[in-house]
Amino acid sequence: MNGFRLSGMSIPPVVKNLLIINILFFFGKGILSNVMGASVTDVFALHFFKSEYFRPWQLVTHMFMHGGYTHLLFNMFALYMFGRILEQVWGSKRFLLYYMVCGLGAAALYLFVMWIDYYSMQEAFTAFKNTPDAGLLADFINKQAIPVKPFVYELIDRWADNPDSSLYIMQGTKFFSDCIQYTINIPTVGASGAVFGLLLAFGMLFPNTQLMLLIPPIPIRAKYFVVIYGVLEFILGVRNVAGDNVVHFAHLGGMLFGFILIKYWNKYGNRFY
Repeated sequence: MNGFRLSGMSIPPVVKNLLIINILFFFGKGILSNVMGASVTDVFALHFFKSEYFRPWQLVTHMFMHGGYTHLLFNMFALYMFGRILEQVWGSKRFLLYYMVCGLGAAALYLFVMWIDYYSMQEAFTAFKNTPDAGLLADFINKQAIPVKPFVYELIDRWADNPDSSLYIMQGTKFFSDCIQYTINIPTVGASGAVFGLLLAFGMLFPNTQLMLLIPPIPIRAKYFVVIYGVLEFILGVRNVAGDNVVHFAHLGGMLFGFILIKYWNKYGNRFY
């Protein structure tokens, strides 16, 4: 299937409702916080399951929250552009299932990678407690790309000059533990995992359709665009670029689970909705 002509500019029902829910969540965060008496992010954003803020429903609700106008705009634009075509091809029931599977798959892969990272942090903390050292604390901060205030580096410098100081050892141990808690309490929001699943589906169903990039402004076939994006997300996820808070493995999770579901449908047809 290499092309598809959308009938008019109408928005099919599932895409329309998803757009409405995402927009309502975004602009209603302040009202919801006042009603619940708690931060909407703490309640509905996805947290690591070792976090005190984790709740099971966050696996779904995080897909309807966004961190800013740009985040919301890009995700909703992609949902509108690709989702309406896929819903008309598949039908509303199958499209909704696909969208939710991609979103849940994104959360699952993110949590799995986060668990690996958490296990690594715990091992580093154990080694640190056995032999407290200012260099180990500095290496941990740099590796995890944790934002810290200048006084922390002053503490590390003073500790390096007085390695046997019990006060610095106590302060360093507490800060190491606080860094782990900070990391596992970072919330994850956005429909990006599900949207990347839509992008993959479009590339698989219409591989030779020409897409126009914004930067640089050149045309590219959908199948190549999907492959390039997937490889880029994997590289960025593995590198864990400092200061980059985009959850790249969640994007890959959406694409991976979307790929598996499409292959299942191709093999077994309508046996599974």
